[in-house]
Amino acid sequence: MQSKKRLSKALAAAGVASRRAAEELIFQGRVKVNGDVVKVPQTLVDWESDTILVDEHPIQGEEKKVYYILNKPYGFICSNARIGSKRLVIDLFAHLNLRLFSVGRLDRDTTGLLLVTNDGHFANRVIHPSSNISKEYLVKTHQEITDIHLKAISKGTYIEGSWIKPVKVEKVRKGTLKVTVKEGKKREVRLLVQNAGLDIVELSRIRIGGLRLGPIPEGHFREMTEPEKKAIFQNKE
Repeated sequence: MQSKKRLSKALAAAGVASRRAAEELIFQGRVKVNGDVVKVPQTLVDWESDTILVDEHPIQGEEKKVYYILNKPYGFICSNARIGSKRLVIDLFAHLNLRLFSVGRLDRDTTGLLLVTNDGHFANRVIHPSSNISKEYLVKTHQEITDIHLKAISKGTYIEGSWIKPVKVEKVRKGTLKVTVKEGKKREVRLLVQNAGLDIVELSRIRIGGLRLGPIPEGHFREMTEPEKKAIFQNKE
């Protein structure tokens, strides 16, 4: 029976990171197999016969897969690498004693719906462009939102070398709007709104695909149900 797996897939299955992020760890020389640095994600490994280290920490094999919905609080970073005294999202899960990571990222100043898991294959499916998953954000601003602002946001802006347009822009009330995007560029919604001349007071993600945040207090999380996992891949505009 074939027991060997590609190194990147093995790391993803072990909950180290999504497959894409696992490949980056390998390219950066942070992964060792039997004492040697390996920089080829396609390297075949076997949990029973090979010793695998990530940043000199041994990886024991696949864990039971867990999936959480978090209402990310303000000031927390979506990273597993500690930088000084900055607070990490995974700190909120420390008492579970599991190796977890966030699916995609929200910047430090953005709150709201964030998926946290140890299933790298699931994470890769969620963030991969082929899944075509939309994400909806609630934005509160200092100014009253006008049609001019809405048109400017809808027109799009230049981000990371390409012109990005939102899927939908909708005014909710005087100083609040909803923005739906699919690109997933860094700080995409923040840049779209700021470049339209609006000052952001609060920015929160409220939906991923067909999954909505719901009544989870900021900084709290709960396990995801199977129907909720499926809902992520059901885009509702």
